[in-house]
Amino acid sequence: MDDGPNSFQMPVLFVGHGSPMNAIEDNSWSRGFRALGEGVPLPRAILAVSAHWYVDGTFLTASTRPETIHDFGGFPEPLYKILYPAPGDPALARRATALLGLPDEVMSSEWGIDHGTWSVLLHMFPKADIPVVQLSIDAGLPPREHLAMGRALGPLRYEGVLIMASGNIVHNLRDAFGQMRRGTATTPRWATGFDADVARALEDHDTAFLSRALKTEEGQHSHPTPDHYLPLLYAVGAAEGTGTISFPIVGFDVGSLSMRAVIFG
Repeated sequence: MDDGPNSFQMPVLFVGHGSPMNAIEDNSWSRGFRALGEGVPLPRAILAVSAHWYVDGTFLTASTRPETIHDFGGFPEPLYKILYPAPGDPALARRATALLGLPDEVMSSEWGIDHGTWSVLLHMFPKADIPVVQLSIDAGLPPREHLAMGRALGPLRYEGVLIMASGNIVHNLRDAFGQMRRGTATTPRWATGFDADVARALEDHDTAFLSRALKTEEGQHSHPTPDHYLPLLYAVGAAEGTGTISFPIVGFDVGSLSMRAVIFG
């Protein structure tokens, strides 16, 4: 494939990844991830933005063989044995670094592919033969700057790159764990309200609301920490308000995790 710009534009994805157990369970979420893989054009590479690489600074994975990172605890042993041996793509990492106007020093070999990425890609592209580069989320940046960074990465869509952001539009683990202890799965009104407000803003290309959504009362309940919301802004920025919006996966897991997925374009 020609590495230069072309007229074909890849879609952009945001995926609600939910529990790591979705990697090994056959459930509605894992089946939804498989359907996503069947529904998008085959990319030459994937640039992933995962909620689980939330650090002080912006970095890109630059290893030719990124490690499968099991960044969780307390789960069954089979989950820790999963490997997603996709190759890396240092050239894509350099290209993204240039688009973001960052120095080469941000290219890192200290991270790999975390479960926010591989628990989804394991179902979307099970052969693990498509190169993957991960971009970190800088915890020190305000939402509008994450949106701008996504916008800067938009040209990759014309270069055969699938930009995939992974988080959850609603992610309140304290409430979710409480529901698990009680044996309930009731979605609170603040969760359904925030999920619906964000979906409406996405359809309306309302970046002003999306940039301030975490400051709303429902946003604060939905995200005690912003890490699982911010990946959405990269997808919104990369999509640049163009094309159609669709929600191939909707619903809540353990009450307070929105599993909504979004296809832009």
